[in-house]
Amino acid sequence: MPRNAAKEESSLLGERLPRRDEREVARQLRDIITAFGEKGLMISDPRNTQQISLMPSIARLLTEVLGHVSAGEAVTLIPVSEQLTTQRAADLLNVSRPHLIKLLEKGELPYTMVGRHRRIGAQDLFRFKRKRDADRAAALEDIAAVDAELL
Repeated sequence: MPRNAAKEESSLLGERLPRRDEREVARQLRDIITAFGEKGLMISDPRNTQQISLMPSIARLLTEVLGHVSAGEAVTLIPVSEQLTTQRAADLLNVSRPHLIKLLEKGELPYTMVGRHRRIGAQDLFRFKRKRDADRAAALEDIAAVDAELL
């Protein structure tokens, strides 16, 4: 890898935490999109001026990403069509790789084999994570209700 390419690579925001100036720009841009995004934004450069209107779904996605960056968090976007390694999937679920393998072997999460390696569809992983998170929230509500009855 050429020296300049390595320097550019390390400057990628998805590979590191945002700097203070990047957080501030992200906050400003999030505020602008929140205020005007659905009404339309004027985008201009020295060669061209265009008016674009952000669709609500795109405005929400951008404000969510910018919110994370402005809070100083690293952000990585994963297309739902991507096939993930078991390590990457385990990292996204915040579980160990052996635990993820157990989930796969129990059939709780679909996967495909690519040679000798398991691959998990990002869409399947996100669906599993949403269900798991909803189940956990429901269990916590049940525990809180039982606790409230005991008081």
